[in-house]
Amino acid sequence: MVEHTSMANKRVYKIVFHNQGNVYELYAREVSQSGMYAFIEVGEIIFGERSKLVVDPSDERLKAEFSGVKRTYIPMHAVIRIDEVDKEGQNKILAGDGASKVAPFPVPMTPPRSRD
Repeated sequence: MVEHTSMANKRVYKIVFHNQGNVYELYAREVSQSGMYAFIEVGEIIFGERSKLVVDPSDERLKAEFSGVKRTYIPMHAVIRIDEVDKEGQNKILAGDGASKVAPFPVPMTPPRSRD
């Protein structure tokens, strides 16, 4: 049982989603369906060790934006894809210039009605 737990801790997920007109690409160790309706819960966001010679402004911006965040909740309709990957990559913010072929799916998010 200890091996299963250590293997689960090594999982890395790449989450790609829309946020304020940009496309975010984050790497995290935990992804699950949230208890809040229509949200994905993301925990343990991974920020790689930076080289002192090369600083990526996009990674710095993300690190500042998610500083002190234990978990973030992303609306399901904003998620483009979630992949389990072998190793972490570079977190990115890709500018939404209007020419992108990727757009959020327009879905009204209303909870299902009770059948009572």
